[in-house]
Amino acid sequence: MAQAATWTPANAVTLGRIALVPIFAWTLLEAADDDVAWRLVSTGLFVLAALTDRLDGHLARSRGEVTPLGVVLDPIADKLLVGAALVLLSTQDRVAWWVTVVILGREVGITLWRFALLRSQIVPASRGGKVKTVVQSVAIGLLLLPLTHLPVVVARVADVVLWLAAAITVATGADYLVRGVRARRAQREVAGT
Repeated sequence: MAQAATWTPANAVTLGRIALVPIFAWTLLEAADDDVAWRLVSTGLFVLAALTDRLDGHLARSRGEVTPLGVVLDPIADKLLVGAALVLLSTQDRVAWWVTVVILGREVGITLWRFALLRSQIVPASRGGKVKTVVQSVAIGLLLLPLTHLPVVVARVADVVLWLAAAITVATGADYLVRGVRARRAQREVAGT
């Protein structure tokens, strides 16, 4: 990880994503009765915030400005956005609570585990983890839409994508743990020789 100034454009974008979360949540609360305008505003804010995840990563890597602050803030920003969306969608009966608990349990657990390993190793996001993030974002984006005003097929597609997101979330969580255990064993073997 390249050492760079703490305040970089990438970190500013990440902080912007964090700042968007309460605004997004407020608009989603306003959309509780499936108000088309509020639903579209909350969907737009969610999409904007989700796109900043790609932007901050690109900025940090392309400018050689990956910082310890960014490594910590980026996953926190992601979890805040996804967590707010899933919890509020569950309160609106758009997502079953058990799905929210499974997804957020994995997200928080793996994030804490990765933070715990920061002293000895960096566990980069896997390709599966990146796919998971995209599929979660697509599912949430669809579920945020004013579904009662759209053809029923949109709601069915949203449900299928959510199930896919939940399955990928669990599978990638297991993959991170397996890779972490293997890396820890390899470190112990090297230290023992």
